[in-house]
Amino acid sequence: MRASSSSHTSSLPRWRVWLLGARPATLFASVTPVLVGTAVGVRQSHSLRVLPFLAALTAAVLIQIGTNYANDLFDYLKGADTPARAGPTRITARGLVTPAETRRAVIITFGLAALLGLYLIAVGGWPILLIGVLSIASGILYTAGPWPLGYIGLGDLFVFLFFGLAAVMGSAELQSGAFSWLAFWAAVPIGLLVTNILIINNVRDIPTDRAAGKRTLAVRIGDRASRWQYALFLLIAYLVPLGLWLGGAVDGWILLPWLSLPAGIWLAWHVLSGVTGPALNPLLKRTGQFVLLYGILFALGVLR
Repeated sequence: MRASSSSHTSSLPRWRVWLLGARPATLFASVTPVLVGTAVGVRQSHSLRVLPFLAALTAAVLIQIGTNYANDLFDYLKGADTPARAGPTRITARGLVTPAETRRAVIITFGLAALLGLYLIAVGGWPILLIGVLSIASGILYTAGPWPLGYIGLGDLFVFLFFGLAAVMGSAELQSGAFSWLAFWAAVPIGLLVTNILIINNVRDIPTDRAAGKRTLAVRIGDRASRWQYALFLLIAYLVPLGLWLGGAVDGWILLPWLSLPAGIWLAWHVLSGVTGPALNPLLKRTGQFVLLYGILFALGVLR
């Protein structure tokens, strides 16, 4: 069966190989924070700055793709990607590309994001410079360097910080020219839900990560606690809009994300049911889709 899979992937055209390495099913994690942050900024400024929005969206996706390529490369070099891995195909470990090719892809992708960042810095000033530099640095250091963030249990924290706080608040600042508490509170549920994508990934990989010495938070706290972490983050994501409404920060439209509650309950139920290994891959994809659904509803609630 593995040989058949290897034969199939080795025959892929080059563009499909790089698309596979970009992990398109996870890219909602970079799109959603920009959508939500832009909605907050538009609410505050009463207008949409189209070019900064498009540049921020493209740069965010490029940074995530660059991070995915870097993870693909450095997990391979550190021996974390083995034939026993239950996740989707890693293009370097499978031999579809060479480490040198993956390294070039990392440089090119982050380089394009940095070029877009020059325009965004001109629009948003030094806060955007800080966010951009730290985002690219964390994308590389997640699996590279002597103390890679993902290997010492800090992956969840940094995903929350950069896909939540930094991405949402930075996108809002590009539209309104200022940071706000609404942007901060909007960033909290988005950051937690994006972190849930990582939680599923790390729960699935606990056996192989532990064997490779990769001490993710899931490896440290264990399978069951990680699943409850996922459910807790879902719960908080629904409590934040409720708190914003009850606190008078926004009107009742902010409760629109509650329309996604059936999907959230479905996800929590299946994650807590204890499915393991490759059976978690569909839940990983559905979690990414859920992030986008929740984010669109949140953005619409903010804009109403």
